[in-house]
Amino acid sequence: MNVLHFVSAFFSDGAHWHGYDGIPARMAEHLRYCVIALGLAAAVALPAGLLTGHYGRGGNTVALIATAGRALPSFGLLVLMFIVFGFGLLPVMVPLVVLAVPPILVTTYEAVRSVDPSPVDAARGMGMGEFRVLFRVELPVALPLILSGLRSAAIQIVSTATIAAYVSLGGLGRYIIDGLYQRDYEKVVGGATLVAVLALATLAVFWATARIAVSPGVRRSG
Repeated sequence: MNVLHFVSAFFSDGAHWHGYDGIPARMAEHLRYCVIALGLAAAVALPAGLLTGHYGRGGNTVALIATAGRALPSFGLLVLMFIVFGFGLLPVMVPLVVLAVPPILVTTYEAVRSVDPSPVDAARGMGMGEFRVLFRVELPVALPLILSGLRSAAIQIVSTATIAAYVSLGGLGRYIIDGLYQRDYEKVVGGATLVAVLALATLAVFWATARIAVSPGVRRSG
């Protein structure tokens, strides 16, 4: 039996579309974990990246945080958080946020630092304060690269949020973990396929967001 047969059998089974273990319910759980984790990571990394990039200070700290965040194994951190905090959403959120902060932080920092200094100096010469310079001049130009960092973090979260199933939570990882335990390979392949589809949908959402949020002039110059 090949992979395509497993995929077809999984999605054609009506039992997989209803109830607490149905695809809509598991997809909603997975999306909830991803949105919360991305929101928390962005709340930490975006302000830090914008400010360090604007003032040109803290580059070494940003690099250190990025290196440390990428070096930490998500599953190992999940197990440690589970031992410390027990069951719940917190043990899952910690490794997901730690995974997502580095790409957002580094990309935001580099995006602001790469802005042409000429309009920035001109804005300061016109009497703009530092925050107005950051949000009126630097941020619009840096936005495409910032969105790419958010997109990268979102894809990593979507792929890694399957670990929630290891601590008895839901999401699409439930199909993979339960399928492996039950030797139900239709369920394993179906769960992996759903994660891949959600990752592609995430790419599409960020592409559409960039088309709407980034000014045409910035897109053309990029």
